[in-house]
Amino acid sequence: MTDRTPDLYIAGDWVHSSDGGTRELTNPANGEVFAVVDEATPADATRAVAAARSAFDQGDWPATPVNERAALLDRIADLLERDKEALARIETEDTGKTLVESRIDIDDVVSVFRYYSRLVGIESDRLVDVGDPDVMSTVVREPIGVCVLIAPWNYPLLQMSWKVAPALAAGCTMVAKPSEVTPLSTIAFVRLIEEAGAPAGVVNLVQGSGATLGAALTETPDVDLISFTGGLATGRIVAKAAAQQVTRCAVELGGKNPHIVFADTEWESSVDQVLTGVFLHSGQVCSAGTRLIIEESIADDFVAALAARAATIRMGDGLDPASETGPLVSQDHLAKVEAYVALGISEGATLVTGGSRPTDPSLAKGSFYLPTILDRCDRTMRIVQEETFGPILTVERFTTEEEAIRLGNDTEYGLAAGVRTSDPGRGERVARALRHGTVWLNDFGYYTAAAEWGGFKKSGNGRELGPAGLAEYQELKHIWRNTAPKPAGWFKGD
Repeated sequence: MTDRTPDLYIAGDWVHSSDGGTRELTNPANGEVFAVVDEATPADATRAVAAARSAFDQGDWPATPVNERAALLDRIADLLERDKEALARIETEDTGKTLVESRIDIDDVVSVFRYYSRLVGIESDRLVDVGDPDVMSTVVREPIGVCVLIAPWNYPLLQMSWKVAPALAAGCTMVAKPSEVTPLSTIAFVRLIEEAGAPAGVVNLVQGSGATLGAALTETPDVDLISFTGGLATGRIVAKAAAQQVTRCAVELGGKNPHIVFADTEWESSVDQVLTGVFLHSGQVCSAGTRLIIEESIADDFVAALAARAATIRMGDGLDPASETGPLVSQDHLAKVEAYVALGISEGATLVTGGSRPTDPSLAKGSFYLPTILDRCDRTMRIVQEETFGPILTVERFTTEEEAIRLGNDTEYGLAAGVRTSDPGRGERVARALRHGTVWLNDFGYYTAAAEWGGFKKSGNGRELGPAGLAEYQELKHIWRNTAPKPAGWFKGD
């Protein structure tokens, strides 16, 4: 029997895995095991769903007044601000990202809770005029029910907050499942939710591999909504399971995002933001600008400037203030990135810079890979088509605006895109023509809690953030009230 603090949260109690299973977590910066957490079983996941079901069907939370739900969100935000430094350190140790990035993530999590605490009080019932003074017709919003919330490993706390905050605001109950690779910040997050006063069973937490827990969480009729963020292959499995039960399903499945640069662009900011757009967090960002699509007349000079800057990026432990980017999340992921670069070169791409692990001995035990640029790429290459999720920039060239738009849309994904030009008219035309859920014009990577986030095509369906992010967790019900009932007179009788 272990004396380690339990990590699963079910029906208001912190418990160990039912079979005693655990998982070791490795710091990607040095390869050392730094934490051990409980590994849930399918039985644990089933109990968590049952707890959420009971809390929704027999508990008070769905009918809790809006102002009380909003107050809980604000208390959670207050606790997140109180524990910002501790949470940021956990996030950095778990994911490898720099401490600066982790602090920004916590600030963004706070902003999401503050936003939904305000929005839920604004989004009200809607009166419908049916043209009859004796009829009061109202469309009301009700919580959808029990939600399974599955978040990825690259932004574990941030992307879980995009789900938990609107679900709580709507009056739903839930089971949260972080990635088994980076669960620590979500565990700490749920402890804060408990401290803030969420009723038992409203928020439940299990962690473990999707292969182990997936069926128990997604194939049950006791779940009303599944919100999943992750890869396309797993998203298809989740959507198929949801379809069998006709369960509402919202999925965000990544992207292969173009960053289109015209010859009239402002040079310095464009080089800087193309660099940041692809190499931030070592490219482990679903909206990373991994495809540079650049006008032929400036391509050689622009790529040379990018390569010179990329070669100076300081890699290191995310806890080191000198580090500008950290490692990849694991040795397994490092091997996948290496394989993609080798594939790209074999397909005919020209390696401009990077393409290997760093030679610095201090980085040898971590999962580090140099920022890499592959030039002379085209759409026949898998390196251009597939989401590599690493520090890899591919370069494609164009000569006309129409060609730039065609290349930007020539992908099965449609999550995000960037456009850089000094011509406002061209910028607006291209932004409107691109089939991507977010388009940045002369900027890249920013978002706000008040604007919807999600993708076109195989980047998924549904939206997070903004009013639509709350609507995902609500059902609409039409109530027709006749204040002066009388016979319809349809059937006359004898």
